[in-house]
Amino acid sequence: MDQKFVANLNRKAKTTELMLVKLYSSSVFGITATTITVEVNIDNGLNFYLVGLPDNAVKESQQRIRASFKNNGFHFPGKEITVNLAPADLRKEGSVFDLPIALGILASSKQLNAERLSQYLVVGELSLDGSLQSTRGVLAIALQAQEEGFKGIVVPAQNASEAAVIEGLEVFGLQTLKEVVDFFNGKRFIPATAPAIEAHQHSHFEIPVDFREVKGQYAVKRAFEIAAAGGHNILLIGPPGSGKSMLAKRFPTLLPSMSLEEALETTKIHSVAGKIKHTGGLIRQRPFRKPHHTISDIGLIGGGSYPQPGEISLAHNGVLFLDELPEYKRTVLEVLRQPLEDRTVNISRAKFSIEYPAGFMLIAAMNPCPCGYLNHPEKGCSCGPGMVDRYLNKISGPLLDRIDMHIEVQPVKYDELTGNLPQEDSRSIRGRVETASSIQKKRYKSSMAHNNAQMSRSEIETHCVLDEASRALLKQAMVHLGLSARAYDRILKVARTIADLEGSLDIQTPHVAEAIQYRSLDKNRLGG
Repeated sequence: MDQKFVANLNRKAKTTELMLVKLYSSSVFGITATTITVEVNIDNGLNFYLVGLPDNAVKESQQRIRASFKNNGFHFPGKEITVNLAPADLRKEGSVFDLPIALGILASSKQLNAERLSQYLVVGELSLDGSLQSTRGVLAIALQAQEEGFKGIVVPAQNASEAAVIEGLEVFGLQTLKEVVDFFNGKRFIPATAPAIEAHQHSHFEIPVDFREVKGQYAVKRAFEIAAAGGHNILLIGPPGSGKSMLAKRFPTLLPSMSLEEALETTKIHSVAGKIKHTGGLIRQRPFRKPHHTISDIGLIGGGSYPQPGEISLAHNGVLFLDELPEYKRTVLEVLRQPLEDRTVNISRAKFSIEYPAGFMLIAAMNPCPCGYLNHPEKGCSCGPGMVDRYLNKISGPLLDRIDMHIEVQPVKYDELTGNLPQEDSRSIRGRVETASSIQKKRYKSSMAHNNAQMSRSEIETHCVLDEASRALLKQAMVHLGLSARAYDRILKVARTIADLEGSLDIQTPHVAEAIQYRSLDKNRLGG
């Protein structure tokens, strides 16, 4: 056979050879990750096709990849390149697919050894110079990689400590495309990032604020202790300068330390929202979120064209503080009602439905009237007739019902403010809170509830049995204050927590009496 003919046949066979490479990346939807198969095929032609429902950020990856190849000595094939992101019916968002697409092109064009690609899940955004930029949701992606049995995960160096909290998963935090290529080609030894999970288990962090700094306010401190022990929502009502914000900022210092499960869940939410600082792994301190009163509905509950967690989800396992409560838009306050009950928020749109966790404790603060000095011991109120009612009516009855405790905050007297009486610190109060919390953990070990505030109706009937005197007292309060059935349940829950703090198996009359006083500012009493 003619040698020239055979050479032509061999050349045609090489040019028509299907060069298909598969590797794996991930896409975050809500706070969970889905593994995405990245298929790259190179064939004869000149076009670049990117399919699989990519958004604009994904489509722009071609330009970033071309520039990074040129600036790092790699060849961008002058052929037809088809990239498929599967499953094709799931919309792909963001720039995390830059790195896996680039590796797929390099492997298909024989510039990268594809042998180990399938063992690792790869995410990362490329700069034009080939450096890797940090990405969101890496903890959720790492959890998914572990569940699906991947050997490891390749991420930008800034995200390595975040992913390393997952045990049993090799995490490689790399800085440039060249490093990644050398890693897969076996030209460079790169050690896996050391697991950071033990750092959480044995960590002790300094609390920047403490209740010992608060002079006086003994009644409010007692209420805060009860709220922290039982997971109860609080409304603070008092004049300007009475210390509402100062007290609220110190409330998280009374809460029990986060468990490993809570820390993982909290970190995952903040990772998806892009709120993780790249100096450590898990978030170990309970969140304290204080959104401004101009916040929008979406900013508070989450959502948007590209869904992101809102403030109530960022406060999950921590505290959401709403200062100047009546200044928030009515629509913003009303969207709080469902999350306060269900501890989740559901966002439904035409093309998707997402559920974010929202297990936060609410602390709200407000003035008693527009000028702030109603019932002030020294200053007179300047509000005209009807102004107080209109101001207080900005908060709906159903929302007020969902706040367990209403606390009056009075200005601190001069003698208390300048005195040197020792104040109890947060650690001492937290010790009693943790003792009451442990009682509740045993009580609800086979329940969906975690604390007294989360008791269901049937659990209230089981754990909040009252004697005759307590029932009579509660009935009188219901009639006198015009309380709703939901407020009735709140009183019983708070009374149960007070009993737990005192180590009492039964709810006694003094416990009910104290719980009732925390409903003294209910809607009907306020004039609604």
